[in-house]
Amino acid sequence: MRLINYIKNYFTNTEIYLWLISTAMILASHIFLIKGEYIKLLASLIGVTSLIFCAKGNPFGQVLMIVFSLQYGAISYSYAYYGEMITYLGMSAPMAVLALISWLKNPYKGKKSEVTVNTISFKETLFMLCLTIIVTVIFYYILKYFNTANIIPSTFSVATSFVAVYLT
Repeated sequence: MRLINYIKNYFTNTEIYLWLISTAMILASHIFLIKGEYIKLLASLIGVTSLIFCAKGNPFGQVLMIVFSLQYGAISYSYAYYGEMITYLGMSAPMAVLALISWLKNPYKGKKSEVTVNTISFKETLFMLCLTIIVTVIFYYILKYFNTANIIPSTFSVATSFVAVYLT
């Protein structure tokens, strides 16, 4: 009961509905399309839950993102999706660890469940873009080495994911 009250007080109704709709869609697609393979279901539910906490600037979201990255890496490995595995284990998980450390070091007004919002300078934006290009090129060749299907969208996904994680 305490957990339910905490959730009601912490999240807005819109955020709760967004999470409920997202989890319902994941559950429905699992029931009707996947059937079994509960590790995929668990990973998806952890992933969507991590996003709602990260959107609130709550470090717990980064903890969940680390768990999700490890699970998704294992799932990708089991299907020989080596590019996806390397992306999550070699980029997303380490960036979530760095974000978690940063978030824990910068609580908003002493609240441990919220992070201080930072602004980035033009110089840092240029640095981020240069780093994004370097990471994208490196991952393009990694994805190419593993014969990744749809390499251009996969490479674009790496670039956008890197920018998103960098900004967190």
